[in-house]
Amino acid sequence: MIDLKVHEDDRGYLYEIIHKSDNFVSGKGQEIRQVYVVGDRIDRIVRAFHKHDELHDWFCIVKGSAKFVLVDDRKDSPTYKKLDIVVCSDRSPKLLIVPPGVYHGWMSLEPDTIMVSTASHEYNSEKPDEYRIPPDEFNTLAGANIWEIKGR
Repeated sequence: MIDLKVHEDDRGYLYEIIHKSDNFVSGKGQEIRQVYVVGDRIDRIVRAFHKHDELHDWFCIVKGSAKFVLVDDRKDSPTYKKLDIVVCSDRSPKLLIVPPGVYHGWMSLEPDTIMVSTASHEYNSEKPDEYRIPPDEFNTLAGANIWEIKGR
């Protein structure tokens, strides 16, 4: 996760999400090939889970907020089977980096949440680089419903 710097003045604000020169997009297979926008009309929409063999994802919430759930499925990784839950919002912009082999999904926490997604590969509908599993797949690992919002 990378904090993004917000430039703000009397006209409004601007923040840069990603540069070709950023060290996290300069490795082999990490070139930017596709950018798209995903919007949810209402809150609590769950889009989960899938992982990629080759594709790198970079996510940024530009309106509203979202809860991301990530589970590392790379057997050679020190964080193998580790579950992470991260909240991202437009009020504290961040770039979430998801490497190949990490299951990921997200849930909008506000109506009209908008995410900008950048990918290292173009989507190929005939041979998609994605492996999908049900949204409740990691509830046992978490010990609870991972999409539930708990009172604190």
